[in-house]
Amino acid sequence: MIIETFCYPRAAVIGNPSDGYFGKTIAFLFSNFQAKVQLYQTPELDIQPQRLDKTSFSSIKELVENVNSSGYYGGIRLLKATIKVFYDYCQECHIQLDKRNFTIRYDSNIPLRLGLAGSSAIITACMKALISFYGVAIPHPILANLVLSVEDKELGIAAGLQDRVVQAYGQPVYMDFDKETMQKQGFGNYEVLDASQFPNMYIAFRKNLSEGTEVLHNNLRARFNIGEQKVLDAMGKWAGYTENFREALKSHDCKTMHQLIDANFDLRRSLIAITKGNIEMVEAARSVGASAKFTGSGGAIIGTYKDEQMYNKLAEALAKKDIEVIKPNIVN
Repeated sequence: MIIETFCYPRAAVIGNPSDGYFGKTIAFLFSNFQAKVQLYQTPELDIQPQRLDKTSFSSIKELVENVNSSGYYGGIRLLKATIKVFYDYCQECHIQLDKRNFTIRYDSNIPLRLGLAGSSAIITACMKALISFYGVAIPHPILANLVLSVEDKELGIAAGLQDRVVQAYGQPVYMDFDKETMQKQGFGNYEVLDASQFPNMYIAFRKNLSEGTEVLHNNLRARFNIGEQKVLDAMGKWAGYTENFREALKSHDCKTMHQLIDANFDLRRSLIAITKGNIEMVEAARSVGASAKFTGSGGAIIGTYKDEQMYNKLAEALAKKDIEVIKPNIVN
């Protein structure tokens, strides 16, 4: 029997980047793209590469293009690290795993370097496949923590909990990463939201990416750690935007949600150096009346639009700049 699991890209609707700084955020998954993992029993444990995990090339140019788009290691390291973290967790919790081996492979069409949580989607899908294969029960908050540990502890990839939480739950989630709560229970307070409450939303990104995510939020972490007041105040404001957005969701106050999304980006821009190409996407979207902010750390934007007439204007304006616009199929 083949076990097949899926995980989808994440869009941060409001609050980011405060999720990594004991703040609050709201995010959802959208199924326009996906990471898929297949796992089945075999005599030996075998990890099979995806089409992008290439080791032979027609030329030096092809190798360089592959490195530029996929990095040096591809997805194999993600699977290996996930299997190790899953095994270590089971050992620590005295969960006995049977001695079956398996073959595992993955495939993903989630666009790279756009801040859509493509790597954590692969890891989450892999973790869920292992859970199903071995019949292990792992609560959603712990699963999110394990996925994060694959990246930050095993592989040294800078990451936060937001993406992993919403991917673990597989539904839109309001997340409160209050410091005291995190220290007490090891995870935040998470509330599942109803996808039908969200307003008209779009996601946009460049078809031919020339610049991706902002690198490590520039020096934001260092500024936060030394207690820079401007940064601390911003974290509080982003958390407040998230609370207000949650209330606006419940009353379907589209105007307030529109304003909060714009305010989220404007605050970020006042605090962090943002590349010209990323600013251009936001300003182009706003020029037709849509709201706009990053879906993550840059490379792609998300926002609200009033109606089909505005969406068509948005798509037309962004297409002139080689920016693709989609309507996200929100996973619920």
